[in-house]
Amino acid sequence: MQFQVFDLRPETPAPPVEVEATSPEDAARKVLGVDVFRSGRARDSIARVYWQTAGSKNMVRLYSKPVER
Repeated sequence: MQFQVFDLRPETPAPPVEVEATSPEDAARKVLGVDVFRSGRARDSIARVYWQTAGSKNMVRLYSKPVER
């Protein structure tokens, strides 16, 4: 599946990167080189990942640290 990864880290401004991956997390790991999580605090947000399925565009925000429960 094809994903578009937007790096949100302020120290690494870059255009979005398209990558072939199995999941949004896999795509972000390939592009950013760090572990990512679907839940986290806004200040830990490091990526937005977009993909398209069955004619609809999807997006998930990914974070550098999981939310502690």
